[in-house]
Amino acid sequence: MEAANLLATTNGAALLVGPETCTSTPTPSSEILGTTPGGTDLPGREPPFSVFTVLVVTLLILLIAATFLWNLLVLVTILRVRAFHRVPHNLVASTAVSDVLVAALVMPLSLVSELSAGRRWQLGRSLCQVWISFDVLCCTASIWNVAAIALDRYWTITRHLQYTLRTRRRASAVMIALTWALSALIALAPLLFGWGEAYDAQLQRCQVKEAPPEAEMVFTARCRATVTFQTSGDSWREQKEKRAALMVGILIGVFVLCWIPFFLAELISPLCACSLPPIWKSIFLWLGYSNSFFNPLIYTAFNKNYNNAFKSLFTKQR
Repeated sequence: MEAANLLATTNGAALLVGPETCTSTPTPSSEILGTTPGGTDLPGREPPFSVFTVLVVTLLILLIAATFLWNLLVLVTILRVRAFHRVPHNLVASTAVSDVLVAALVMPLSLVSELSAGRRWQLGRSLCQVWISFDVLCCTASIWNVAAIALDRYWTITRHLQYTLRTRRRASAVMIALTWALSALIALAPLLFGWGEAYDAQLQRCQVKEAPPEAEMVFTARCRATVTFQTSGDSWREQKEKRAALMVGILIGVFVLCWIPFFLAELISPLCACSLPPIWKSIFLWLGYSNSFFNPLIYTAFNKNYNNAFKSLFTKQR
């Protein structure tokens, strides 16, 4: 009996070290092909190294780099040119700061989440909360800074007698302070008061708070009156007013195109108890992020002083 048991044990050991042990070697190759550790394919996900994935990732990296560098160029120009140390360039600088933070802190972590299998958040709960806080803070500040620029342009044109330089300075300072204070309150309130949990450890999910739609409502409420001050004439002031009106209109139009799909999806999904496919959520989110890239392009394209300052900046460096 003991010999039989010893023989069975020996045979069992042989089975463990025999040819069957080689069957577990394909596991790493399956991970390279984009499967889960259990060997199951992820439905609806492209392989990590497909041509389409590489192309999309390259475009997103270029978008992040261009957004950061372009807004940083605007900030450096405003700091170095003394003529820009006044209204409305302080509003432009505030917008550039929020957009730089979006490109530096928000978009890279969002790209990391996009690259993970199933959009899983593998960076932990603490970094999830930091990312969400900066996402809400920077995006909300960017939106309200654009609204502040639009309001400043509107009041300058429609109330140029009452909206003096002194009043304009005070109004811009108040708008900048309110923009960042309210954005910080919206971003930090869920963490301070424990309103909901953004990170799901089991599903490895890290989802943003639904705070920015309030900023969109405030912004769009100020958009309608921008076309009511058009007058006929060829004077210098009227030409300046028309140019400013065109800039505000384009600024608002690009904002609506970039952010309204995200806001509508976030507002409608809870109401109808339905959810969009993850690919569309990603598209709407990155479309909103791209607004930080278009902002400096718009408000510098309609100001020749910025173009001249950019040229002189690069000329001096050479």
